[in-house]
Amino acid sequence: MLDPNPRVAGKGFAELEAAGIAVQQGLMEAEAAILNPGFIARMRDGRPFVRVKLAASLDGRTALVNGESKWITSPAARMDVQRWRARSSVILTGIETVLADDPSLTVRELGIARTPLRVVLDSRLRCPPHAKVLQRPAATVVITTGADGPAAMALRAAGAEVVALAEQEGRVPLAEMLRHLAARDVNEILVEAGPTLSGALLRAGLVDELVLYYAAHVMGAAARGMLEMGVLTSMEERVPLVLSDVRRVGPDLRIIARPVR
Repeated sequence: MLDPNPRVAGKGFAELEAAGIAVQQGLMEAEAAILNPGFIARMRDGRPFVRVKLAASLDGRTALVNGESKWITSPAARMDVQRWRARSSVILTGIETVLADDPSLTVRELGIARTPLRVVLDSRLRCPPHAKVLQRPAATVVITTGADGPAAMALRAAGAEVVALAEQEGRVPLAEMLRHLAARDVNEILVEAGPTLSGALLRAGLVDELVLYYAAHVMGAAARGMLEMGVLTSMEERVPLVLSDVRRVGPDLRIIARPVR
Protein backbone atom coordinates (compact mmCIF):
# COMPACT_ATOMS: atom_id res chain seq x y z
CA MET A 1 0.00 0.00 0.00
CA LEU A 2 1.01 3.60 -0.48
CA ASP A 3 2.40 5.11 2.72
CA PRO A 4 -0.38 7.34 4.14
CA ASN A 5 2.20 9.79 5.50
CA PRO A 6 2.14 12.66 2.96
CA ARG A 7 5.76 13.54 3.72
CA VAL A 8 7.06 10.27 2.32
CA ALA A 9 4.19 8.79 0.29
CA GLY A 10 5.47 7.45 -3.01
CA LYS A 11 9.12 8.37 -2.48
CA GLY A 12 10.20 4.80 -1.84
CA PHE A 13 8.36 3.65 -4.94
CA ALA A 14 10.07 6.38 -6.98
CA GLU A 15 13.53 5.35 -5.76
CA LEU A 16 12.89 1.71 -6.62
CA GLU A 17 11.58 2.57 -10.06
CA ALA A 18 14.56 4.89 -10.69
CA ALA A 19 16.79 1.91 -9.97
CA GLY A 20 14.98 -0.12 -12.62
CA ILE A 21 12.87 -2.17 -10.22
CA ALA A 22 9.25 -2.78 -11.22
CA VAL A 23 6.82 -1.64 -8.53
CA GLN A 24 3.16 -2.49 -8.04
CA GLN A 25 0.90 -1.24 -5.26
CA GLY A 26 -2.46 -2.29 -3.90
CA LEU A 27 -1.60 -6.02 -3.66
CA MET A 28 -3.21 -7.22 -0.40
CA GLU A 29 -3.67 -3.57 0.58
CA ALA A 30 -6.62 -4.33 2.88
CA GLU A 31 -4.62 -6.97 4.73
CA ALA A 32 -1.69 -4.58 5.08
CA ALA A 33 -3.97 -1.87 6.49
CA ILE A 34 -5.28 -4.27 9.14
CA LEU A 35 -1.74 -4.72 10.44
CA ASN A 36 -1.22 -1.02 11.15
CA PRO A 37 -4.55 0.66 11.93
CA GLY A 38 -3.15 3.23 14.36
CA PHE A 39 -0.60 4.82 12.05
CA ILE A 40 -3.10 4.88 9.20
CA ALA A 41 -5.76 6.51 11.38
CA ARG A 42 -3.29 9.14 12.60
CA MET A 43 -2.22 10.00 9.07
CA ARG A 44 -5.74 9.88 7.63
CA ASP A 45 -7.87 11.35 10.42
CA GLY A 46 -5.36 13.29 12.50
CA ARG A 47 -6.12 11.17 15.55
CA PRO A 48 -5.14 7.75 16.90
CA PHE A 49 -7.09 4.53 16.39
CA VAL A 50 -9.40 4.21 19.41
CA ARG A 51 -10.22 0.76 20.76
CA VAL A 52 -12.67 0.50 23.67
CA LYS A 53 -12.47 -2.58 25.89
CA LEU A 54 -15.43 -3.52 28.06
CA ALA A 55 -16.12 -6.56 30.23
CA ALA A 56 -19.69 -7.43 31.13
CA SER A 57 -22.06 -10.14 32.20
CA LEU A 58 -24.12 -11.83 29.51
CA ASP A 59 -26.91 -9.33 30.16
CA GLY A 60 -24.54 -6.42 29.53
CA ARG A 61 -23.75 -5.31 33.09
CA THR A 62 -20.30 -4.06 34.08
CA ALA A 63 -20.64 -3.65 37.86
CA LEU A 64 -23.10 -4.20 40.67
CA VAL A 65 -25.19 -1.27 41.80
CA ASN A 66 -22.68 -0.67 44.65
CA GLY A 67 -19.82 -0.42 42.12
CA GLU A 68 -18.26 -3.85 42.74
CA SER A 69 -16.83 -5.25 39.50
CA LYS A 70 -13.96 -7.63 40.39
CA TRP A 71 -13.98 -9.98 38.72
CA ILE A 72 -16.65 -10.20 36.04
CA THR A 73 -14.61 -12.20 33.54
CA SER A 74 -12.19 -15.09 33.84
CA PRO A 75 -8.38 -15.08 34.23
CA ALA A 76 -8.15 -16.12 30.56
CA ALA A 77 -10.05 -13.02 29.46
CA ARG A 78 -7.99 -10.78 31.72
CA MET A 79 -4.79 -12.22 30.23
CA ASP A 80 -6.16 -11.54 26.76
CA VAL A 81 -6.61 -7.89 27.79
CA GLN A 82 -2.91 -7.74 28.65
CA ARG A 83 -2.11 -8.44 25.00
CA TRP A 84 -4.33 -5.56 23.88
CA ARG A 85 -2.55 -3.34 26.38
CA ALA A 86 0.86 -4.43 25.13
CA ARG A 87 0.12 -3.47 21.51
CA SER A 88 -1.27 -0.04 22.44
CA SER A 89 0.55 3.30 22.57
CA VAL A 90 -1.75 4.62 25.30
CA ILE A 91 -4.10 3.16 27.88
CA LEU A 92 -6.82 5.75 28.48
CA THR A 93 -9.17 5.96 31.43
CA GLY A 94 -11.35 8.46 33.25
CA ILE A 95 -11.14 9.81 36.76
CA GLU A 96 -14.25 7.91 37.88
CA THR A 97 -12.51 4.60 37.12
CA VAL A 98 -9.41 5.74 38.98
CA LEU A 99 -11.46 6.71 42.05
CA ALA A 100 -13.62 3.58 41.99
CA ASP A 101 -11.08 0.86 41.10
CA ASP A 102 -7.60 2.40 41.59
CA PRO A 103 -6.19 0.46 38.59
CA SER A 104 -2.50 0.39 37.70
CA LEU A 105 -3.11 -0.01 33.92
CA THR A 106 0.24 -1.66 33.25
CA VAL A 107 1.17 -4.68 31.12
CA ARG A 108 1.60 -7.73 33.32
CA GLU A 109 2.51 -11.40 33.00
CA LEU A 110 3.73 -11.21 29.40
CA GLY A 111 7.43 -10.85 30.16
CA ILE A 112 7.90 -7.68 28.14
CA ALA A 113 9.58 -4.49 29.30
CA ARG A 114 7.60 -2.00 27.23
CA THR A 115 4.77 -0.19 29.02
CA PRO A 116 2.25 2.05 27.25
CA LEU A 117 1.71 5.63 28.33
CA ARG A 118 -1.23 5.96 30.73
CA VAL A 119 -3.61 8.87 30.23
CA VAL A 120 -6.25 9.94 32.76
CA LEU A 121 -9.02 12.38 31.85
CA ASP A 122 -9.64 14.44 34.97
CA SER A 123 -11.33 17.78 34.31
CA ARG A 124 -11.34 18.84 37.99
CA LEU A 125 -8.03 17.25 39.05
CA ARG A 126 -9.51 14.83 41.57
CA CYS A 127 -6.85 12.17 40.95
CA PRO A 128 -5.11 11.34 44.27
CA PRO A 129 -1.30 11.69 44.14
CA HIS A 130 -1.03 8.19 45.64
CA ALA A 131 -3.17 6.53 42.93
CA LYS A 132 -1.66 3.37 41.42
CA VAL A 133 -2.00 4.82 37.93
CA LEU A 134 0.68 7.38 38.82
CA GLN A 135 3.21 4.81 40.00
CA ARG A 136 6.09 3.51 37.90
CA PRO A 137 7.19 1.81 35.71
CA ALA A 138 4.82 3.47 33.23
CA ALA A 139 4.57 7.22 32.66
CA THR A 140 1.26 9.00 33.19
CA VAL A 141 -0.36 12.08 31.66
CA VAL A 142 -3.32 13.69 33.39
CA ILE A 143 -5.39 15.73 30.94
CA THR A 144 -7.52 18.39 32.57
CA THR A 145 -9.11 21.77 31.88
CA GLY A 146 -6.93 23.77 34.28
CA ALA A 147 -3.35 22.90 35.17
CA ASP A 148 -2.71 25.53 37.85
CA GLY A 149 -3.12 25.25 41.61
CA PRO A 150 -2.13 22.88 44.40
CA ALA A 151 -3.81 19.78 42.90
CA ALA A 152 -1.77 20.09 39.70
CA MET A 153 1.40 20.71 41.71
CA ALA A 154 0.75 17.59 43.78
CA LEU A 155 0.25 15.44 40.69
CA ARG A 156 3.44 16.75 39.12
CA ALA A 157 5.30 16.05 42.36
CA ALA A 158 3.97 12.49 42.14
CA GLY A 159 5.55 12.16 38.70
CA ALA A 160 2.60 12.87 36.41
CA GLU A 161 2.60 15.23 33.46
CA VAL A 162 -0.41 17.57 33.66
CA VAL A 163 -1.83 18.91 30.40
CA ALA A 164 -4.63 21.49 30.24
CA LEU A 165 -7.05 21.75 27.31
CA ALA A 166 -9.81 24.32 26.91
CA GLU A 167 -12.93 22.87 28.52
CA GLN A 168 -16.00 21.87 26.54
CA GLU A 169 -19.20 21.97 28.57
CA GLY A 170 -17.15 21.56 31.71
CA ARG A 171 -15.32 18.49 30.44
CA VAL A 172 -12.10 17.60 28.67
CA PRO A 173 -12.79 17.99 24.91
CA LEU A 174 -12.51 14.48 23.53
CA ALA A 175 -11.67 15.31 19.91
CA GLU A 176 -9.04 17.84 20.98
CA MET A 177 -7.60 15.32 23.44
CA LEU A 178 -7.16 12.81 20.61
CA ARG A 179 -5.51 15.42 18.40
CA HIS A 180 -3.13 16.24 21.26
CA LEU A 181 -2.16 12.58 21.57
CA ALA A 182 -1.74 12.25 17.80
CA ALA A 183 0.73 15.15 17.93
CA ARG A 184 2.72 13.01 20.38
CA ASP A 185 2.90 10.22 17.76
CA VAL A 186 0.33 8.07 19.57
CA ASN A 187 -1.07 5.49 17.14
CA GLU A 188 -3.35 3.16 19.11
CA ILE A 189 -5.37 3.90 22.24
CA LEU A 190 -6.94 1.25 24.44
CA VAL A 191 -9.79 2.74 26.46
CA GLU A 192 -10.38 1.01 29.79
CA ALA A 193 -13.04 3.17 31.37
CA GLY A 194 -16.57 3.14 32.67
CA PRO A 195 -19.82 3.61 30.78
CA THR A 196 -19.68 7.43 30.87
CA LEU A 197 -16.38 7.95 29.03
CA SER A 198 -16.83 4.90 26.80
CA GLY A 199 -20.32 6.03 25.85
CA ALA A 200 -19.21 9.62 25.25
CA LEU A 201 -16.48 8.49 22.85
CA LEU A 202 -18.88 6.24 20.97
CA ARG A 203 -21.57 8.91 20.83
CA ALA A 204 -19.04 11.40 19.44
CA GLY A 205 -18.05 9.00 16.65
CA LEU A 206 -14.52 8.65 18.01
CA VAL A 207 -14.46 4.86 18.54
CA ASP A 208 -12.92 2.69 15.83
CA GLU A 209 -13.27 -0.69 17.50
CA LEU A 210 -15.01 -2.32 20.46
CA VAL A 211 -13.50 -5.33 22.24
CA LEU A 212 -16.30 -6.80 24.34
CA TYR A 213 -15.87 -9.65 26.82
CA TYR A 214 -19.02 -11.39 28.03
CA ALA A 215 -19.00 -13.71 31.03
CA ALA A 216 -21.53 -16.53 31.30
CA HIS A 217 -23.60 -15.08 34.12
CA VAL A 218 -26.29 -12.44 34.59
CA MET A 219 -26.27 -9.54 37.07
CA GLY A 220 -29.76 -8.11 36.69
CA ALA A 221 -31.28 -4.83 35.55
CA ALA A 222 -30.18 -2.85 38.63
CA ALA A 223 -26.48 -3.40 37.85
CA ARG A 224 -24.53 -0.85 35.81
CA GLY A 225 -24.69 -0.88 32.03
CA MET A 226 -21.87 -0.87 29.48
CA LEU A 227 -22.29 2.42 27.64
CA GLU A 228 -23.96 5.64 28.74
CA MET A 229 -25.56 6.83 25.52
CA GLY A 230 -28.28 9.11 26.85
CA VAL A 231 -31.94 8.47 26.12
CA LEU A 232 -32.52 7.19 22.60
CA THR A 233 -36.02 7.93 21.34
CA SER A 234 -35.89 6.31 17.90
CA MET A 235 -34.28 3.23 16.40
CA GLU A 236 -32.39 5.47 13.95
CA GLU A 237 -30.29 6.71 16.89
CA ARG A 238 -28.73 3.30 17.42
CA VAL A 239 -25.04 2.82 16.63
CA PRO A 240 -24.78 0.08 13.99
CA LEU A 241 -21.84 -2.31 14.34
CA VAL A 242 -20.06 -4.79 12.11
CA LEU A 243 -18.76 -7.90 13.89
CA SER A 244 -15.22 -8.70 12.79
CA ASP A 245 -14.43 -11.53 15.23
CA VAL A 246 -16.35 -13.72 17.68
CA ARG A 247 -14.59 -16.36 19.75
CA ARG A 248 -14.31 -18.09 23.11
CA VAL A 249 -11.59 -16.91 25.49
CA GLY A 250 -11.54 -19.44 28.30
CA PRO A 251 -15.13 -19.67 29.55
CA ASP A 252 -15.97 -16.19 28.23
CA LEU A 253 -17.08 -14.83 24.88
CA ARG A 254 -15.07 -12.12 23.08
CA ILE A 255 -16.67 -10.01 20.38
CA ILE A 256 -14.74 -7.49 18.28
CA ALA A 257 -16.99 -5.01 16.51
CA ARG A 258 -16.51 -1.80 14.54
CA PRO A 259 -19.01 1.05 14.31
CA VAL A 260 -20.37 1.61 10.83
CA ARG A 261 -19.20 4.99 9.54
